[in-house]
Amino acid sequence: MEKFDRLSGAVCRLSENSGRHPPVTYIPPMNRQKQHGFTLYELLITLLVVGIVLTLGIPNLSDFTRNGRITATANDLHSSFMVARSEAARAKTNVTICASSDPMGAALCNGASFEEGWIVFVDGDGDIERADVGPDIEYLLRRHAPVHENITINTNGANFFSFAANGLGRGAIGPNTPIVSAMICDERGIAVAGGGSSAARRLVVTPVGRSVVVRDNDLIAGSGDAC
Repeated sequence: MEKFDRLSGAVCRLSENSGRHPPVTYIPPMNRQKQHGFTLYELLITLLVVGIVLTLGIPNLSDFTRNGRITATANDLHSSFMVARSEAARAKTNVTICASSDPMGAALCNGASFEEGWIVFVDGDGDIERADVGPDIEYLLRRHAPVHENITINTNGANFFSFAANGLGRGAIGPNTPIVSAMICDERGIAVAGGGSSAARRLVVTPVGRSVVVRDNDLIAGSGDAC
């Protein structure tokens, strides 16, 4: 069987079976989409890395939280002393800071410990007791809510400090002895924390009314004060 090629002018010989089969229809290949995701091996490696990070990071995060809590409490108490001193000198009157069992309510000087909270008030009559009613009411300058349940504040039984009109400490008022120092601790006690400083804080108040927060571990351990 012969076939004439019009373009080349040549005669092509075809086999006997060339015209018996119908032309095959061309079917284009399917458009395959690329698959995205993780293999099981990659997933296991990721979980392993996350586990190591959590194992190393959670204890440090816990210490960071406790250090921040202790520091905040010490700074709050320290700033209350500074407010009381500066206000006494400015207003030329007695100003007292004392522990209060209900600092956010009646705000009286009836607290056994600064852990319950404290208040700063204008102590006009100098009796280290706040009058909250009547014509001689003694006004609040600052109040602080109870501290966190894991924090203790040990002042060796003292629950007040009073500043005179010149901004200096008034010392003992009758049989009542003022605060000399306050140990602020949590469940770690005076153990060494990160950075070599103590886990506790010690607020020192001089007789003239100057206050400072100590965090050096050697100084706190050598003070003899306990949590």
